[in-house]
Amino acid sequence: MQFLCKEYQDGNPRVRSLVTETRIHLVPSLNPDGYELAREAGSELGNWALGHWTEEGYDLFENFPDLASALWAAEERKLVPHKFPNNHIPVPEHYLAEDATVAVETRAVMAWMDKNPFVLGANLQGGEKLVSYPFDTARPISETPAVTPRRPDDYEDDNPELQETPDHAIFRWLAISYASAHLTMTETFRGGCHTQDMTNAMGIVQGAKWHPRAGSMNDFSYLHTNCLELSIYLGCDKFPHESELQQEWENNKESLLTFMEQVHRGIKGLVTDQQGEPIANATIVVGGINHNIKTGRAQRWVLGRVPAAPCHPPSHPASTASSGDYWRILNPGEYRVSARAEGYNPSVKTCSVFYDIGATQCNFVLSRSNWKRIREIMAMNGNRPIRRIVPGRPMTPRERMRLRMRL
Repeated sequence: MQFLCKEYQDGNPRVRSLVTETRIHLVPSLNPDGYELAREAGSELGNWALGHWTEEGYDLFENFPDLASALWAAEERKLVPHKFPNNHIPVPEHYLAEDATVAVETRAVMAWMDKNPFVLGANLQGGEKLVSYPFDTARPISETPAVTPRRPDDYEDDNPELQETPDHAIFRWLAISYASAHLTMTETFRGGCHTQDMTNAMGIVQGAKWHPRAGSMNDFSYLHTNCLELSIYLGCDKFPHESELQQEWENNKESLLTFMEQVHRGIKGLVTDQQGEPIANATIVVGGINHNIKTGRAQRWVLGRVPAAPCHPPSHPASTASSGDYWRILNPGEYRVSARAEGYNPSVKTCSVFYDIGATQCNFVLSRSNWKRIREIMAMNGNRPIRRIVPGRPMTPRERMRLRMRL
């Protein structure tokens, strides 16, 4: 945070561009009570482990709703997407009850996520040196659908318990953008911090392959808010000594900047009607990626989240998105993108994403359809097929009354 402020004031063009074109939310700690315990114990003799849990005994990283299991159960019953969404999955009602086993900190973070439609995020942790991406939840083998066989030269091992997100390739790009810019994260020739290297010498790993757990913040962010969130483990020492912090900063400085810049990669745009009015809650579908997003859920100043550093960047104009605004992080390539909304005809176009930082503008104009009126007429008839009137045959009083109602 101090680096961003100082470099901004000194005129660093890269930092100025990042700060003026991105809304950066920084959180010093999601578990302040635990941090206090760890700080009092100090970094020696492993007493910092006391700070892993909240004062009430919750592990915050596993305290979020397990939406991944709910999604997979709906897929097994073939309810996705017509009855169960593949995005913006709602929080179960029992989880919101006052007597639910949910930490105060978790409720606060969930409310914060709903208030601010983040696009990219990271939570900074310790004890390992790698980047972990969703899914963190391992899908039970019996529920794993048939998958396309991997090519013989594929670099990842087959594991029937792993369920990749529809944005698997994008998550890998984001993870590599951090790990490759880190000074030591890809130097895995000595193995991992505590066991063998789980990252294939790349410094990145899918969470379910490394440390499977349900109810993680990363899975929740992706399925409930569409935020692409990763866990960044900064080093082997969970609570480094003060004398080591300067080197830790140097190890991660370029990675943090590079990662936050990735929020400006992909496509963005507006969905409007033919009169130029924005359309809220329109669905943006990217061909080949079974995870849609909605308009009005992003902001024109894109939100990158790195919960770990205090303070705020220098103030800049806060531009709230119109209800028809959207933002979609994508890897470089050519995509078939469609916009759909209730009461409108869909629109499809090809959008290209380039290697240079800077999202491609991809706007949609939708024309009104008559489906809304058709549904209204069908509803008046009890959603039953409308009986065809045969010329020359007299209508019954009931048929005449229904015809009048429809007209």
